Amino acid sequence: MSTATASPPSVASPLRVLGATAQLVTMGVIGPAVFTVLATFLGLGLGLLPILGVGLLFLLGFIYLIFALGWFEAARIDGLYGFGIPPHRPRTSGRPGFGGFMKTLWLQLIDPAAWRGVANAAIATVLGWIVLSMLGLMSSGVVLAFSPLFARSAGIPLSGTGLEVPVAWAVPVGILAALLGAAATVGLAILHGVIGRAIMVPSREAQLAAAAQASNAQRAGAVRAADVERTRIERDLHDGVQPRLVSVGMTLGLAQQKIDSDPEAAKELIGEAHTSTKAAITELRQLARGIHASVLDDRGLDAALSALAGRSVIPVHLDVRLDGRCSRDAEAAAYFAIAESLTNAAKHSRATECRVVVRLRDTGMLWARVEDNGVGGARILPGGGLDGIVNRIAAAGGEARIDSPAGGPTSLEVSVPCAS
Repeated sequence: MSTATASPPSVASPLRVLGATAQLVTMGVIGPAVFTVLATFLGLGLGLLPILGVGLLFLLGFIYLIFALGWFEAARIDGLYGFGIPPHRPRTSGRPGFGGFMKTLWLQLIDPAAWRGVANAAIATVLGWIVLSMLGLMSSGVVLAFSPLFARSAGIPLSGTGLEVPVAWAVPVGILAALLGAAATVGLAILHGVIGRAIMVPSREAQLAAAAQASNAQRAGAVRAADVERTRIERDLHDGVQPRLVSVGMTLGLAQQKIDSDPEAAKELIGEAHTSTKAAITELRQLARGIHASVLDDRGLDAALSALAGRSVIPVHLDVRLDGRCSRDAEAAAYFAIAESLTNAAKHSRATECRVVVRLRDTGMLWARVEDNGVGGARILPGGGLDGIVNRIAAAGGEARIDSPAGGPTSLEVSVPCAS
């Protein structure tokens, strides 16, 4: 059944009510400490802001504590109720250097998902306090209901209320207090699920808008990646294979003119043409391999990257650990991102070695990192190789992050949904 027609999980099932009660009790205990730490970091950060080094450190801690709390709430609510909340991930600007880092911090600070988690945690903390009180009332009611068996006075106090109940009324009042506490606890547990769904689960309209935005981004990335790839093929043909084939034609023309008058010179010219033809064939093979790597389909990403590392002019340390295969589009996007990164390193970085790490994450993401020890300073330019990487990864529904400070090193991280 599709998610559009599936009924939402019940928040009133006995196991979920029991789990919600346990979590509310926990939040009622640890929640005040968590928010005290958040307020302390924010206060110290703002108060010590004139002392830039100290104040900014506290503000940086505050931002990532907000992210951690948002991540925890998303995992807690989804683990308890199974609402299908997407994993909360850090936001990134995708820009290198200090400016990119500051932009990343700003995006993280204004992340709506993180603040929804903070709001839900605050409400859960308040509900936790009330649940603790109701559990105390319930336990006091149980004690009061049995108190005539051991009471030595005419009045018995109802713990937590300041009331003194006569022994004759102890049993009914105790039962009533226990039932009231239990009913309030169950009601608060159900209310917690309702509020959690309202705050943490995006509305249907928001989900459709996000899906449309992601689809538009993928489409734009695919169009841009195709344009960059077409430009690259045209450039390689125009600057490489075409002049070589023109040279072959001219050499064969000269050989044809000399074949009668100077056979030896004609043979030499034909030999040159033969050598140039083989070089042109090699370039065409490399160009075709850049368009489609057949080994990728036949033997998978590990074998394709091994072949790629073997052809690299820079020594490549390859560390690939994959438990299985991903979709063809995901593997192709990761492969060509790594291939283009190694090509850029060979052309521009003056690096002496590269390291390529590939993993299949538990979240279903194909993750790869390429790092060289070159001079750095790489920038994303329209139509350039890095621009092609970013757009190709975006077309596959993934994310690419490039970090290349002046002086190096340059690193590229890509994450692609394995089922893309």
